[in-house]
Amino acid sequence: MTTLSLAAAHALVSEALVRCGTRAPAADSVARALVGAEADGLKGHGLSRVSSYAAQVRAGKVVGDAAVAVSRPRPGLLAVDAAHGFAYPALDAVVEQLPALVREQGVAAAGIRRSHHCGAAGRPVEALAEAGLVAILLANTPAAMAPWGGSRAVFGTNPLAFACPLPGRAPIVVDLSLSKVARGAIMAARQRGEAIPEGWALDAAGQPTTDAAAALKGTMVPLGDAKGTALALMVELLAAGLTGGRFAGEASSFLDAEGDPPGTGQLVVALAADAFGSGALARFADLAGSIEGQDGARLPGARRLALRARAEAEGLVVPDALVAEIAAL
Repeated sequence: MTTLSLAAAHALVSEALVRCGTRAPAADSVARALVGAEADGLKGHGLSRVSSYAAQVRAGKVVGDAAVAVSRPRPGLLAVDAAHGFAYPALDAVVEQLPALVREQGVAAAGIRRSHHCGAAGRPVEALAEAGLVAILLANTPAAMAPWGGSRAVFGTNPLAFACPLPGRAPIVVDLSLSKVARGAIMAARQRGEAIPEGWALDAAGQPTTDAAAALKGTMVPLGDAKGTALALMVELLAAGLTGGRFAGEASSFLDAEGDPPGTGQLVVALAADAFGSGALARFADLAGSIEGQDGARLPGARRLALRARAEAEGLVVPDALVAEIAAL
């Protein structure tokens, strides 16, 4: 195993992506997102993604020199074209520009189209919460889940994330996939040559499997059974149907360099924490306290914050083979 400081990990990822055809600002944005996810313990959205990202840039499936375009079709809306580049620069533009609209009118939204894998969905909404906003992100992904009772994948794992500020401390962040686990967790297990727990996925024949490679060729089990697929439908309609992104069944995979760009979408909705009065932050703190005051209970994200603090202090422990693989790109 190799221990890397966060700065060293960032340089490793950014330089590899630049060598493979990504322009430097975009490579910096991607590296910040992947290293941040790795530090938070979200390894399926971390350094394990670098090789597949690089291959997609080399193949033209991700446009390495894409220029994000932002327009304002209505007073409270940002329309963001990721131009078939990485999603992270488009999300950075939303985090930078959306707060001004929210401060102006209390609520605003940004729709991103022609996008790609958004990684750890909690990170952009966390950044907005740190700016004093309550934020929700919905993202659709390539087809991985069948509708309840069906057998053909038409929904992605379709993550959704929420964050709200708390006075004097880190925001509350909820980040979840609408499959029982994120597809990235299965990809990471395949790379490590490990089995996955039964109940995560089905193989191509619709049978439960513990083989990560077979799972990636099959479908994911939805969170909450039929309720999970209903929520996945909602995300599809909002993140892709509303924004102009491709539906899951129209999008190519995030995991390989085959086919044309995925062209998926994301929707971010944000409100001012004082939109309906000045007491919301105190109320948020009250509810947080009622959760944390119970033995054994914790707010979502507590483990993530602890891992982040440890990574900042001690660095990231990364398999030697993964470091070598990224360095060789």
